[in-house]
This record gives sequence, structure tokens and C-alpha cells, in this order.
Amino acid sequence: MRPAIQDKIDNLNKPKGALGRLESLAMQVCLIQHTLTPSLAHPCHLLLGGDHGIEREGVSVSPREVTWQQMINFTRGGGGVNMLCRQHGFKLRIVDVGVDYNLSEVPGVIDRKIARGTCNFLHEPAMTEAQFDQSIEVGAALVDECIAEGCQVLCIGEMGIANTSPSSIWMSLFCDIPLDECIGAGAGLNLPGIRHKRDILSQSVQRFNHFCSPCREEAEKDLLAIRYFGGFEMTTAIGAMLRAAEQHLVVLIDGFIMTACALAACRLFPSAKDYMVFGHCGDESGHRRMLDSLHAEPLLYLGMRLGEGTGALCAFPILDTAVRMVNEMNNFDNAHITKYF
Repeated sequence: MRPAIQDKIDNLNKPKGALGRLESLAMQVCLIQHTLTPSLAHPCHLLLGGDHGIEREGVSVSPREVTWQQMINFTRGGGGVNMLCRQHGFKLRIVDVGVDYNLSEVPGVIDRKIARGTCNFLHEPAMTEAQFDQSIEVGAALVDECIAEGCQVLCIGEMGIANTSPSSIWMSLFCDIPLDECIGAGAGLNLPGIRHKRDILSQSVQRFNHFCSPCREEAEKDLLAIRYFGGFEMTTAIGAMLRAAEQHLVVLIDGFIMTACALAACRLFPSAKDYMVFGHCGDESGHRRMLDSLHAEPLLYLGMRLGEGTGALCAFPILDTAVRMVNEMNNFDNAHITKYF
């Protein structure tokens, strides 16, 4: 379909290429949906919550209970993600896949809990193989629920104290970047805190390397690294991204954590990247380098590092504009304008 799509874009009443990135975005959405008249109906946002065993090692300035407290706050409409979902017309699904707290009776939280947090990957794999498989299936099922309501564009966000730690490790392993260059302040660690975080994560990677036999195939090592370090909210996001791509949805990718999940998803299935629109480059150390590794150009640079999917939601109007461009602009013939190229 590419030639037909390009012909339609080039014949809109504008100089060829004059709308820049909007034109390449329109091309991408048309290819994803296999149509010359794309749409972004019923946008959905999955907000996935989970806790991390590595938090017990003091790698985050925020305590574990902030995860469940924020999850409850989201149900009351008080988070940044709530405001942006309201602004841009996204249906928000708040999903507990691994929070270390009983949220099953909290109205507004979808209970898909796999366990009350992962294990501490300083000492053992974060999750079992069965838990990993379950998280992938939960992510896929959540997307199917969105599709049943007519969803054509999916955004994913996360809530999980200490999830910059597994993200930094994935970045190091999958991008072949020294771990020290992948570790940042997270939610606000000071310099001694960052040094401690580096020490804990370095020990964890060393133990993983002993755990992971050198004779394993690369794809098997990738899968093991995802399971060994990931949080339930992260592996569920991977399952959601892959299912969304399989079903030809546009997938909006958020900041450091979700880009790490996108990186992991693309290690498993490289073609998944074709369905991803990278919303922004955040303020977390290493995010730009991870995007470069994916050959991904983000739409926005706002210095954000909140997570929750907020940066991706901010980028949605640009995606919407690209789709409106290809659908609503007149062409040279209909406008009776001489085509001069």
C-alpha cells in the first residue's frame, strides 16, 4: 500500500513534504491499519501497577507504599494521567498486576494480580516462568478487551516504585551499553543513592551472568533477562504491546520505563516496532540513548519523567493531527490548484 498512501499524501494541497513529520506519521498509521482513510477511534490507556522486590535494597528514594497509594489516587481522578486522559478522550483502565497491597475491593481498579510484587533479583529471578507467561497473557487479554470496544490506538503507562532499576539493566543488556551509563536518579536519588543503586544493580547483573549459561542462544538469553529482572507491570506491558501490534493497533510509547518495555518487545519480535509511535524523550538518564538504539525519533522533548504514560498522552494530539491531515485536507484536483511538482 505504500505507493498509494504516498501518492495521496503528495497530492494534498501543499508543497511536497511540507508537513514534515506529520506526513511520515500518517504513512505509518495508514500502513498499520491497511487503509487510505485511517482513524484513531476509542483511544484506550492501560495503567499497570506492580511492585519490585529490588526496592527492598534501597534503590529508590520513594517507599514501596507509594505504588498502592498512587493507584488509589488514580481511581479518584487525581493523577497527571487522569487529567491527560480526560483532556484527550482516552478511556483509562487502572490495572493491578502485581501491587503489594490488597486493591481487590477498591472501586476502579481492575484486579489481574499475578503476585504481591516480584522477587528480589539481587538474589533470584524476579518471577517464575509461569508468572512471566501469565503476565504476557494478561497484557494480551487487556488489549483484546479494548479492541472489543472499538479501540484503534493504545497507550500504556506504569506505576511501580523501583522500576527504573530493571529498565536500566535491560537497557544495558539489550543496547550493549555499560551499566553505569544506564543508571540515573529515578524518582530523585542523591549522588550517594545513585552509587548505592549502581552497586546493587551491578551485583545483580553479575549473578544473572552466572545464572545464565553462556551456551544459551541469544534469543533464549533475552527471554531470560526479561523474566529475571522485569516487574509484572513491565512484562504485562510487553504482552500488551505485542498483542496490539498483532491486531494492527497504533501503540503510543511513553518514557524510560515503557521504552525499555518496547525495547524488550522488539528483541522478541523486531517487527513490533512498526506499530509503535514514540511520544517523547524524557529526562531520565539514558532515555535518549535507548531511543537511538531503537532508531526511534520521539515527537516531544518536554523534560518529563513522571511515567504513568503522561508523555505519550501529551503527544497524542500530534498523531491526531497527522490522521486529520490525510483525511481532511483537500487535494490539488478538487481544489482546482495547479500541481507544480
